[in-house]
Amino acid sequence: MIEDLLLGVHRPGQYLGNEWNACKKADGSYSISFALGFPDLYEIGMSNLGLRIMYGVLNNIPDVSCERFFAPEADMEAALKNNGRRFSSWESGRELIGFDFLGFSLGSELNYTNVLNILELAGLPLQSVLRDCRYPLVIAGGPCSFNPEPMAEFFDLFIIGEAEEAAVEVMDLYRKHKNDYKSGHLTKADLLLELSRVEGVYVPTLYTPQLKVRKRVVADLESAYFPCNWMVPYVQTVHDRITLEIMRGCPNRCRFCQARSQYYPLRIRSKEKVIALADSAYAASGYEELSLAGLSVGDYPGIEKLVLDLTTGFKERGVNLSLPSLKARALLGNVSSLIAKVKKTGLTFAPEAGTPRLRQALAKDFSEEDFFKVIEEAYLAGYQHLKLYFLIGLPGEKEEDLDGIINFANKASELKKKVKGGAAQINISVNPLIPKPHTPLQWLKMEPVAVIKEKQNYLRSHCRNKRLKFSFHNFEMGFLEGVLSRGDRKLSAVILAAYKKGARFDAWPSSFSFNKWQEAFAEAGVDPESYLKEKATSAILPWDFIDMGIDKEYLVREFNLSLNPAG
Repeated sequence: MIEDLLLGVHRPGQYLGNEWNACKKADGSYSISFALGFPDLYEIGMSNLGLRIMYGVLNNIPDVSCERFFAPEADMEAALKNNGRRFSSWESGRELIGFDFLGFSLGSELNYTNVLNILELAGLPLQSVLRDCRYPLVIAGGPCSFNPEPMAEFFDLFIIGEAEEAAVEVMDLYRKHKNDYKSGHLTKADLLLELSRVEGVYVPTLYTPQLKVRKRVVADLESAYFPCNWMVPYVQTVHDRITLEIMRGCPNRCRFCQARSQYYPLRIRSKEKVIALADSAYAASGYEELSLAGLSVGDYPGIEKLVLDLTTGFKERGVNLSLPSLKARALLGNVSSLIAKVKKTGLTFAPEAGTPRLRQALAKDFSEEDFFKVIEEAYLAGYQHLKLYFLIGLPGEKEEDLDGIINFANKASELKKKVKGGAAQINISVNPLIPKPHTPLQWLKMEPVAVIKEKQNYLRSHCRNKRLKFSFHNFEMGFLEGVLSRGDRKLSAVILAAYKKGARFDAWPSSFSFNKWQEAFAEAGVDPESYLKEKATSAILPWDFIDMGIDKEYLVREFNLSLNPAG
């Protein structure tokens, strides 16, 4: 227990546990213990719907107790070390080293050093080969598991894809073999071999060039588990609201989007089910805001009726509905009359590129005509500002494409003068393209840091409109994310070296140190640039053993079209 440490740390409420609707099973009521964690701050982890889903799935198994952990801030890390304490779970304060499983949800490559920090604070050897039956099995899932190789040394197994059903099957097998394993009658290697028989489970020590691991998919989203017993944190989180998952997968085929491959195929929850889930989650939590979640919420069949029913049904209860980034055409017609009733936090759109030519190269389904119609209606409805997302470092990108970003945003800003009052503020988020695994662009080179920096400077220097507010992703962080996302098993040594040099919270600009990573690459004798070069479509990639359910021939064809969109 760490209660006596809380007075000396920042935001002690994040470590309290026992939130409203948290699950704490009585000792002796379960036979398998599972600590489920997110390797970032509590405020980020508790905003992750996947973590909430798996927490509920595991605790719904009668003889499994699932508790949580999150990455500690630097002051808590120091307090634990100075007082000789091991890292413990949120629900019971039990040391993590005493659980059967430690599970990590890997949402960002820039959280990898936090994983190692948590393992060390818990008292575990970092490498899988150094852990025997006295230690928990360390398991991972989440978006980063679609290229698990950079973290292969540290995890015993990964669940590739959607884990709701696979995790239950893993628990069933572990229950069967636990006594033999803990007593030493079954080796760890033999246990992992048994667990690898579950579809979607990847055991790095069993890798062979012939290996194929098929991604797990929950076929029936309508009846899939949803955490209606919504936990209410003591402290504010990034997404401090009920998040309603209305669909998985995406009908669009944007060539840069890894999430489409991750969540393929498209599945839809019925309007009736979504509303029932909203009612249940609200009754269990009392939240005053709902949001809709999905890769392309605007493509949900009957989105207008769903928005209308939710806004009407929750209006008298003082509950707002917030919408994610939408396609402009989704807001045309009936939905445009509803946006005035939605909480006015600003509208977000993702044109991705400043010119139609580059949007065609990305296969980005975005209509400028629809967009400008919608923002005119939004200004009339009272919206004061917009947020736009763009990518730079795209294949075939020229200065005219960068000018297109500025011109596009200028037009959006000036349109408000025509409608109502002065020009609108446009917040423009610009990120470097990272050609991610399992996308048609996975063979593309990533632009070097110097080129990305030059393009950022171009946008800054050529923008004359003070109503346009640019925010740029740290180009060195983007470079590292690109390397880690496209890497192989040799990067495990780099990640370990960076961690030993003090790398933590690399996704936070205030904590990120590119120098530590540069030193780590040099120390491990690994050239990071080699991972960002263009690859032949015939090359064997580190993640090729994962079957996403999408033909490689399709990816190759789409890659060639991205290089010659008019062809």
